[in-house]
Amino acid sequence: MATLNYRTIDIDALDPDSPHNFPLPTLLPSSLPPPASSSTAAGTAAQVRQLLRSGDSEGALRHALDTAPLGGDERAKEVHLATVIEVLQGIRQGEMSRVLEGVCGGGVEGGAERGDCLMKYLYKGMATHSTSSSSSSGNGTLSPSKKSSLSPQSTGFTQVQARNFGEGGGGQQMSVLLSWHEKLVDITGIGSIVRVMTDRRTV
Repeated sequence: MATLNYRTIDIDALDPDSPHNFPLPTLLPSSLPPPASSSTAAGTAAQVRQLLRSGDSEGALRHALDTAPLGGDERAKEVHLATVIEVLQGIRQGEMSRVLEGVCGGGVEGGAERGDCLMKYLYKGMATHSTSSSSSSGNGTLSPSKKSSLSPQSTGFTQVQARNFGEGGGGQQMSVLLSWHEKLVDITGIGSIVRVMTDRRTV
C-alpha cells in the first residue's frame, strides 16, 4: 500500500477562501472606469501641463487626480504617475496647504476621493524611487555597462524623468513626496492611509 506524501497536497485548492476558489476581480467595484491607454494618459498630461503654464496649479492637480487611470494598463499608469509628480514638483512648498484644501478639503465635493487618490500616487512614487535606488546602488559600485542601462527611458516626460528618476535626482523627488504626504495627512487624517492600503483600485 502506497503512503500519501502530505507535503505534495495543494492546500490552497482545498481552502474555500483561497484565491484559487474565489475570483479576485469580483472584488473590484462595478464603477471602475474603462481601461485607459497610454495615448489617453499622454493627452491628459498635455492638458495638465497647459493648466500649469497658465498658473492654475490647483486646477492641474484636480484634473490629474480626477482622470487617474484606475482601470488602465501599466503603461498608462506609469505615464500618469510622471504627470502627477510633475504637478507636485511644480507647486511651491508655501502653496501646498492652500492647494490641498482646494482640491482635497472636507468641504470640497469629491475631496476625500481625491485625497485618497493622491495618497496612492505618493506611495507609488516612493516605491518607484526606492526600487530604482536599490537597483542602482547594488554594492556601491557599478560597471560602465550597468551605469548606461540606468539612464531614463523615453516616455514623453524626458525632462521630468531625467530630474526625478535619473542619477542624483531621486533624493529631491523623495523629499517632495514626503512633504506632500505630511501636508495631506494633516488635511485628510490617517484614515486615508488605511483606505489606500485596503483599496484594490490601484494607480
